[in-house]
Amino acid sequence: MKKFLVLLLMLFSANIAFAVSSYDCYGQKTGFYKQTSSGYNFYDRYGSKTGSYKETYSGYNKYDKYGQKTGSFKKTSSGYNSYDKYGQKTGSYKTNSNGVTTKYNKYGQKVGSFKKDSSGRITEYDKYGRKVGSYK
Repeated sequence: MKKFLVLLLMLFSANIAFAVSSYDCYGQKTGFYKQTSSGYNFYDRYGSKTGSYKETYSGYNKYDKYGQKTGSFKKTSSGYNSYDKYGQKTGSYKTNSNGVTTKYNKYGQKVGSFKKDSSGRITEYDKYGRKVGSYK
């Protein structure tokens, strides 16, 4: 669920309902996300918790289903940078004025993007522009 942060960014800007489901490119539900008092929990399609994000003063910490920290996200002027549990940068997320969020790897290469339509659905694309999933 590495891509959850992009959804999180778009949730804040779009005021989408606190519970959001994720779908694969065929429209099959793959999981869902719920807002908590301190961040977000995420679950698989069967309702089993798979991890969480908890807000910090500078962004979010990411935890696995056992509560072990697996990474973090720190706010930047244009989005967030992502880090592994050792503090090494793994990528970044940048949102433009049109509400499109682009994901980059640690080398600054584009690896995907997310776009929100008028209905509030967020569609995820790979680096070639092919649809790989959606959130609503």
